[in-house]
Amino acid sequence: MSALLDRLEGVRETGPSRWIAKCPSHDDSSPSLAIRELDDGRILLRDFGFCHVSDVLAALGMEMTDLFPERLGHHLPPTHSRIPARELLALIDHETLTVGLIVGDFMDTGSLDEPSWQRLSTAVSRIGKARDHAAG
Repeated sequence: MSALLDRLEGVRETGPSRWIAKCPSHDDSSPSLAIRELDDGRILLRDFGFCHVSDVLAALGMEMTDLFPERLGHHLPPTHSRIPARELLALIDHETLTVGLIVGDFMDTGSLDEPSWQRLSTAVSRIGKARDHAAG
């Protein structure tokens, strides 16, 4: 993880195993690159400036394999979720669409009102909870 974080500018920890930094792939005036390290060592990157992960890694002189420090097994561990996967996926699909619509509004107007920010926060929270629930 430090090999990645050391190459970035404006790194700030936002929570356990989570950071935000300036994206090296575009002229980033404020941090837009979200970084998360999973329990198994995988690193997730998401640039909210819409840069592709491959472009971010190329700008850092890294490769996709650098985000996967250990070879993963062929099977995911079973979950004990009482909510069917189809329902979790439907919820994630709905909330992802909501995020997309809010981001589209932001791209059109350059700002968001408080209710939109609150709904965006709710959508992100629901997606995270569904993911965590599915993981076990």
